Amino acid sequence: MFAIIQRFFNFCNKENRRKFNLAIAVGVVNSFFMALRIAAVAVMIQGVIASLKDGVSFSANTIYLSLGIMAFSLLGAIITKKNVTMWQTEGGYRTAANKRIEIAEHLRYIPMGYFNENSLGQITSVTTNTMELLGDVATRAVMMVMQGLLDSALIIAMILFFDWRIALIALSGFALFQFVNIFMRLSVRSVSAQKDKADTKQVSKILEYIQGIAEVRAYNLTGVHRTELNSVIDECRDACLKMELRCIPIAAVQSLVAKFSGVAILLASLYFYLNGTMLLSNCAVMLICSFMLFSAMESGGNYSALLRIIDIAVKKAEAILAVPTMDIDGRERPAEQGKTHLVSFAPNGSLPTPKTPELTAQNITFSYDKKKIIDGVTLTIPPKTTCAIVGPSGGGKTTLCHLLSRFWDVDLGEVTLAGKNVRDYDMDSLMENFSFVFQSVYLFHDTIANNIRFGQSDAPMEKVIEAAKKASCHDFISALPDGYDTVIGEGGASLSGGEKQRISIARAIMKDAPIIILDEATANVDPENERDLMTAISELTKEKTVIMIAHRLKTVRNADQILVIDKGRIAEQGKHEELVNLGGIYARFIDSRKKAVSWKL
Repeated sequence: MFAIIQRFFNFCNKENRRKFNLAIAVGVVNSFFMALRIAAVAVMIQGVIASLKDGVSFSANTIYLSLGIMAFSLLGAIITKKNVTMWQTEGGYRTAANKRIEIAEHLRYIPMGYFNENSLGQITSVTTNTMELLGDVATRAVMMVMQGLLDSALIIAMILFFDWRIALIALSGFALFQFVNIFMRLSVRSVSAQKDKADTKQVSKILEYIQGIAEVRAYNLTGVHRTELNSVIDECRDACLKMELRCIPIAAVQSLVAKFSGVAILLASLYFYLNGTMLLSNCAVMLICSFMLFSAMESGGNYSALLRIIDIAVKKAEAILAVPTMDIDGRERPAEQGKTHLVSFAPNGSLPTPKTPELTAQNITFSYDKKKIIDGVTLTIPPKTTCAIVGPSGGGKTTLCHLLSRFWDVDLGEVTLAGKNVRDYDMDSLMENFSFVFQSVYLFHDTIANNIRFGQSDAPMEKVIEAAKKASCHDFISALPDGYDTVIGEGGASLSGGEKQRISIARAIMKDAPIIILDEATANVDPENERDLMTAISELTKEKTVIMIAHRLKTVRNADQILVIDKGRIAEQGKHEELVNLGGIYARFIDSRKKAVSWKL
């Protein structure tokens, strides 16, 4: 139990851990104030017994003393409980918020292959359900268990002050209670893992169902997929019920142990009084203590079953944070003299953004899941030139672009930017060199203006409008009811494909990076939008280095160089005319495109 609590505290950052430590420290004081009620009751009982025994009137001073102790106990308990609750609440919710941010920052620097191996549902489950559990349930459970232990310990200490024999009975009952508690946590270990797995599976299936609802309805598979979703939800329900059913019998035994401990204290106190070894006043106080101890023990015990779930939740979050990131800090090396693009380090040791960088790859190799995707590729892309990448599907075109922009790290060889290995740049300064326009555009549930200025929240509206005009999207944005303040659906669901694509180009124009990567940017655009889109791309790529993956002839033929990628290698390389005359893969590609264009209905 203490190991789980310690793991939870270590999981919190320094500031939040300080709040929890304060909560525990003040919780000890709170327990002391709560235990003072025993003293108040003892004073009153002793006064009553003394008055009856001596036949004198009940002393007002005794009443005032008892009420004073009780008032002091109550006031202190209220103040300390308020502070304890505030600190544990702040610590819990801030821990959840900070860990969400930490996980998000960590995911930025994890190789892209991680997201192929780990489902979106798992990551979503950790950042939502798991963090919610830690922020709310975990904090309350940990603090209630700790408070229950503290209250029980101080009550037993107070009992020891009156009679060591009763204290020994109370301590034995407390030990038996903790033994049953340990057995309960062990019994729910396997069920807790099943519940956690079911939660993750449920989130994953719900996301899959929502994201694929269009295809499900289009193929009239609503009932089939709803059955699958219902099955996963039922599985999660069954796991929760199984855990509760596993806990209930043991919790009942635990409650009986607490009650019998109180009964044992009560009977022992009466026995000791009747045989003359305990004062009547002490006996009466012990009877009250038996109920207080029972309440304190149950207060902590009722939440202890949740500790196992808390432990799993913390381990899940730690597992994501433990995934190795790419080397994002860079290494300080002096700039090489004599290069066309001289690079000097900024005061903080990071490489500054080069104005006209040359991008090269020397004999790079990359494998994914033991399958070689890129095999010994060497290329040079001079500044302000256009490089088109074509080839059969699955040949490695997109992977090559990801390696050039360091979405992944190469296994062998090196990628250099302005004469420096891309590993020598810190990740943020490296990304300042690249802008991306993908075939599948993702827009955020926010205003159009904020989507365009994404990453530059302080950019003035004039710059946003200027970028939109260059991307040929100002007119349709202005025609919307709220213009640039129009809130679009998540993923840009309320816009057409061409409109989303042009907004993503406006975003790239705002970034003004020296290298532009276009991954099938015009593949799914209808003819009506194509002209505007090509105009937007023309504005984006002015005076830039352009790397494009394309299947359309007119977007390829004017490139300064064309790379034909097949089975992870550069099969052909050159200009359009040169490759056509070779009569190889590229020539066949061009011929098939010409035949496709000539088809008419």
